Order: sequence, then structure tokens, then C-alpha cells
Amino acid sequence: IKDAIVIDVGGTTTDVGVLSKGFPRESSTAVAIGGVRTNFRMPDLLTIGLGGGSLVDLKKAPITVGPKSVGFRIHTEALIFGGSTLTATDIAVAAGMYKLGDPAKVAALKKEETNKTVQVIREMVEEVIDKMKVSAGDVPVIVVGGGSILVPEKLKGASEVIKPEHFEVANAIGAAIAQVSGSLDGVFDVATKGRDAVLAEVKESAKMEAIKAGAEPDSVEIVELEEIPLAYLPSNAVRFRVKAVGDLRR
Repeated sequence: IKDAIVIDVGGTTTDVGVLSKGFPRESSTAVAIGGVRTNFRMPDLLTIGLGGGSLVDLKKAPITVGPKSVGFRIHTEALIFGGSTLTATDIAVAAGMYKLGDPAKVAALKKEETNKTVQVIREMVEEVIDKMKVSAGDVPVIVVGGGSILVPEKLKGASEVIKPEHFEVANAIGAAIAQVSGSLDGVFDVATKGRDAVLAEVKESAKMEAIKAGAEPDSVEIVELEEIPLAYLPSNAVRFRVKAVGDLRR
């Protein structure tokens, strides 16, 4: 699937990104890492406090899910594992969305409360899908991560909800089979050399960057090319942004 929204649900947070032509959509703004603004190439991500270990408060009106979470302690603190904390995973099991732990531990939950909590989770996911879409039409949604058992099979804004085989370890699989990229971003004077010559040069430079990063030379291809004329400069200056991608050299 080349164009889709990807939702990765872990134990604490849900990270949402976008696949565009088979590759992660990049952020067009500065990205803060540890509170520091950076201008590195980074995927465009949106994170919300929803995960398998998210705390559920049935006493509040409306019912709240997250952002606090038991995190990695879910195997000891969640109700289905013999703990005393009501988590989003307990709700998923009580609603019959997934078989995990001991369902008898959540049998006392009221069906009405369980259904309302599932709806809260659904609305949280639907809202983040809506924020990440750039068009009004429905798009495929790929759901991965151990906590993705929380995500319902049908969502507003999603043409289909896909949970691939081994969805719970998709991160590790993706890291193992991911391709290698190389990129170039610079301003060139096309008046001197000519547009065609400059275009060939920037493409070759991007391909060489991918090869340096470990790509198999025969598999490298250009997957993104932006050509942006720059006004108010004395020469015929054009900014080129090029990305080349290839398979990892074995």
C-alpha cells in the first residue's frame, strides 16, 4: 500500500504518520526534539496519549482514557492480568475485541460503560486521522503495534482498517526490510549549465548519497523531485529537493 495513514499503538502513546508514494511524509516545519527546535529531515508525526496501558476513569463524565498509563507494568497492573488498575486493554477484552489474559477478571464491568469507553477510544483515533489527512476522501488506515487491539475495525475517514500479519511487531519487521535513502537539497543556477544538465547532476548526487548510505547501486531510483524557482535573485536560481531510494546492500 503506497498511500495510507499508519497508526502505531503502543503501551503509552499512539503515533500517527502518513505514507505518501510508499514513503513517510516528511514534516515541512521545524521539529522539536527534547525541547530543541531542529531542521533535520523528520517524518510528519502526531502523537496522542492513548495506549494499551492507558488508565480509564469511569467515574468522570465523560469517561476519560489516558494520557496517564501503566506502561510496561501492564502485565502486573491490568485487571485481566490480576492487577487492580482499569486499563484500555481491559476494556478491549471486556468488549470482546481481543482475547487476552483472564476475561473473567473484567466480567463485572457494566456493558454500557464498556461500550462508552470503546466509543471514546474510537473518537480519539478518528480525530487524529482527520488531523493527518490532506484530503476530504477516505483513505486506507494501517494499524500496528501491540496496543492496536484497541482500534475498532471501522473508523470514520478510513476506507478500510488493515491489521497486517504480525502487526504487534511491525516496527521490528519494518526496520529489518526498510530501504535506504539519500537526498539532496540545494540552490543551483540553471542559467549557466542549463536546466537539463543541473537536473541530471542533482539526481546523480542523490543516488550517490543513497549508495554511500548502503543502498544496492542497481536498485537505486529517484522517488521524489521538487523544483522550486526562487524569485528576487540576480541569477536564474532554482531550489532542487531530490530523494533517491534503493534496497539495502547485502
